[in-house]
Amino acid sequence: MKKIYTLGFFYFSSFLFTPAAAQEIYFPEAGTWAEKPASEYNIDVSKAVEFAQNNEYSESKDLRQAVLKGFEHEPYHELLGPTKRRGGPAGIVLKDGYIIAQWGDTKRVDMTFSVTKSFLATTALLALDAGFITDVEDPVEKYVWDGTFEGPHNSKITWEHLLHQTSDWSGQLWGGFDWADRPSSQQNIDQWRARALKEPGTSFEYNDVRVNVLAYSLLNVFRKPLPQVLKEKIMDPIDASPTWRWYGYENSWVTIDGLKMQSVSGGGHSGGGLFISTEDMARFGLLYMNAGKWDGEQLLSSQIIAKALESSEANPSYGYMWWLNRGNRKWENVPDHVFYAAGFGGNFIVIDRKKNLVVVTRWLEPSKIEQFMNLLYQNL
Repeated sequence: MKKIYTLGFFYFSSFLFTPAAAQEIYFPEAGTWAEKPASEYNIDVSKAVEFAQNNEYSESKDLRQAVLKGFEHEPYHELLGPTKRRGGPAGIVLKDGYIIAQWGDTKRVDMTFSVTKSFLATTALLALDAGFITDVEDPVEKYVWDGTFEGPHNSKITWEHLLHQTSDWSGQLWGGFDWADRPSSQQNIDQWRARALKEPGTSFEYNDVRVNVLAYSLLNVFRKPLPQVLKEKIMDPIDASPTWRWYGYENSWVTIDGLKMQSVSGGGHSGGGLFISTEDMARFGLLYMNAGKWDGEQLLSSQIIAKALESSEANPSYGYMWWLNRGNRKWENVPDHVFYAAGFGGNFIVIDRKKNLVVVTRWLEPSKIEQFMNLLYQNL
């Protein structure tokens, strides 16, 4: 069994965060995970688990068809990356690092869609920790000078704007136009295409083309594939399985330092993104629950994580590609210090540091996540 550490004080979103009592945190070794009955913590998870099992995501298990249908009104939308037929509902609940509930096939590798964004943001935090990026408020053009950030508008864009999804970057990447991402079916596409650009940092807009611009920019900073960076710095140290994969598109290959590398995508909007098991998602969540420290080793600085979990000015519900339980995305009866990664099809990693709680769901009907969390919290 892995060592168990005591969690005392750590900083979280500019507040000194003091648990009511220091808790022992368990870190599982590769291929193993200790369990404890939920009753040992006076928790009843049975209603929440039953709810998750009975409220499966309603679309077909053929995710290729689900993606094509989900974004069919987008101009130029096509699948450029791999997809995978999904499994059934699955999930894990951790308390103090121990599994207190699990359902479904938690070892099955599935697509995660926009949960990938929180992994992408983690590679940006690694670049900051390593000093490859000096400051999140630096213009990205200082680092990526190939024309991607040229012009009076794009040259103003900083790393923080990309991480907050407030850049309004304008252009085309891997065949996708920024203006063609997620227009409403009623919207006049020509008007949207010719719209006035918004000052970077002033307006939040969820946009996968711009997320992929961040991935491409980070590839230029590290000068090696982001899956390799994530594997070496995060996934191997937390003893993740060897089964996860992170894909880009068939046309997102570039040459850096004479080597051909794939720029990965920040989700499965056009295929690709992170393919990973429920258990490996839970390990990732446990790392964030413990402020970037795993088994005594600080993999991400707690100060940088705290910065990543602060609300952006344009959207109080969003940090650096983590959703925050505040503003118009707040789940009722769930504490506002909770934060989470969210992806198409009901993929979630939910983290509550005060309660040392990590919750992972796969293929839960997305509109039911608030109900699920309420069932869980009313029985904590």
